[in-house]
Parts: sequence; structure tokens; C-alpha cells
Amino acid sequence: MPRNQFQRMVFAFLTVIVTVHAYVFYSLYVVNGSTLMAVTGGDSVIHAINKQGGVYMFGHFLPIWAVILIEFCFAYGLECVMGSPCSFKLACKVFHPKTAHPMHFESAIICATAALMCPAMSFLAAWFYYPYYAGFNIFTLLANWLKLVCFNFPFAFFTQLFFIQPLVRTVFKLLFHKETKAQKTIAVEIKES
Repeated sequence: MPRNQFQRMVFAFLTVIVTVHAYVFYSLYVVNGSTLMAVTGGDSVIHAINKQGGVYMFGHFLPIWAVILIEFCFAYGLECVMGSPCSFKLACKVFHPKTAHPMHFESAIICATAALMCPAMSFLAAWFYYPYYAGFNIFTLLANWLKLVCFNFPFAFFTQLFFIQPLVRTVFKLLFHKETKAQKTIAVEIKES
């Protein structure tokens, strides 16, 4: 899909925007929602978050917008530096990009991205959301990391494969419609020659 560095950065930006919002919602509402409501006595998750003064991160309570912004910055940097390049290389080890069916190759990239980004972001989240008030213990950090990977990987795999990447690819095609059309025209002309 993306053909140059600018397009790769835009594609990563779109992916991370959708993914971070999905993960914050998943983490707060699905995984921790009932606990937040039970602890604070809130009648909804957002009410519980507001009642406790925000989301616990870095040993403080931060507003949700700050949590999303922090996670976005780390996820975008990680996606650009490690996620996209490494997942493409891994997919190339299984399928050749020019001879494989595009659906197979894109699915391989998505699976590799989820397999790389989920443990990496879960490791960062283990640091972000570590219960620093109880003191630091490396075994607690590692246990929290493993727990986060177990919670997040199924969600990451299925949402990336069936929801997020199809949505991002559709938006990307709309944004770069002219470039995509020109590339298809060139490809057809090369095949006819």
C-alpha cells in the first residue's frame, strides 16, 4: 500500500490513531471497567474515572486525553521505528511481495505487526501503569507485562486483522486515490508490454 516514506508515516499515523483509542477503551471499559466502578462506587466507567481523578499512570492520576496522547506518542514512535519495518521483513520471509496474492501478503504483515507491537506496547504499558505506590519489584513488572500480553494479544490480533487495518487501508486509499490510480495504470502498462 504505502509506496514512499511519507505514505508510510501517514499510514502509521492513521493506524495508531485508531489503535490507541481502541486500546484505551478496551483497557478502561472491558478489562478494568467493573473494578473501577466497584472501587469508586461509580455507576458508569467514565463516572468512576472522573470520581478517582483520572486514569492512574506514572504514579499519578491523569485525564483520559493525556493518557491517549502519551500512548499515541509512544505507539507512533514504536510503529515507525520497529513495527512497520520489521513486520514487512517478516512477511517477506513467508511471501514474496510481487508473486503472493495481495490479501495473503497484507494479512501476513498485519499478523506480524500484532505479534511485534502487542508485546512491545504491553511492556511499555507495564511501566506506565505500574503500581508505584507499592514500591518497585521487577517480578511484579514482569507479571504485569505477561498479564497485559495475555489480555491484549487476542484483542490486537482480531481487531487489527478484521477491523482496524481494513478501515485504515480504506481511508488510506481515499487519501492517496490519485497516486494509487497512477500506480495501477503504470502496472497495467507494464503487464501489457
